[in-house]
Amino acid sequence: MSKVWFITGATRGIGADIAKAALAAGDKVVATGRQKESVTRALGSSEHLLALSLDVTDEQQAQATVQAAISHFKQIDIVVNNAGFAVLGALEETTNAEVRRQFDTNVFGLLNVTRAVLPVMRARKSGHIFNLSSLAGFYGDAGVSSYCGTKFAVEGISESLAKEVAPLGIHVTIVEPGYFRTEFLTENSVVYTDNIIAAYDATSGETRRATRAVDGKQANDPKKLAQALLRLANEQQPPLRFTAGADATEIYDRVLVEKKHELDLWRTLSDSLTF
Repeated sequence: MSKVWFITGATRGIGADIAKAALAAGDKVVATGRQKESVTRALGSSEHLLALSLDVTDEQQAQATVQAAISHFKQIDIVVNNAGFAVLGALEETTNAEVRRQFDTNVFGLLNVTRAVLPVMRARKSGHIFNLSSLAGFYGDAGVSSYCGTKFAVEGISESLAKEVAPLGIHVTIVEPGYFRTEFLTENSVVYTDNIIAAYDATSGETRRATRAVDGKQANDPKKLAQALLRLANEQQPPLRFTAGADATEIYDRVLVEKKHELDLWRTLSDSLTF
């Protein structure tokens, strides 16, 4: 039986590839982006595709878009909260407005869409929510404090949400991609802070240079990630976390070792704090 996908940020990159893969598999797709025309240009037209305009930061529009999807396809089985972007710069280099704009999209946008769709899934006692995090959701690096903050938030929100909705028949999977060859790091997508402080050149500056250098050379294939999500969407017991890409799994392994080492290093002091 075909499923109905609801995908945000489907105009390009991972979102567009997931939409194409779902359509090719015979599923139905509600594909959203800030401009409906951009979605149509990316995905074409099909009786199984509903392209809709959605600014995820607009809570009322998120509610209306979900209702339009239900009116058209009668159900939503899978949500992919993919819309997001990165601000790169040291914490002191970023403005309050830049940080808030990123949280509005990456975190509050995800919340707006999720709240809109949960009543639909609760009524059917089934559903699967994929929340796109990042290796930046478990690994903080210099020059990406704002972006990491949003993805760490996605991780915590999703882990709690998974426990809340599991008894209701709804699955949640946090997707933690490494570097995939999309337009995510292009100059018209990633945001570099205008404010550059020389003191951070060896840290934030190096991240800025490395990001520009890797653009277009990322090791991971977004089409394969799309196929992986299709497989997970059909699993009876999907994972809470899916760390995507050998680069991400390598860093995850290292982070786990480092955290365990630090925990053990200070365990005696930690354990001494009881009454």
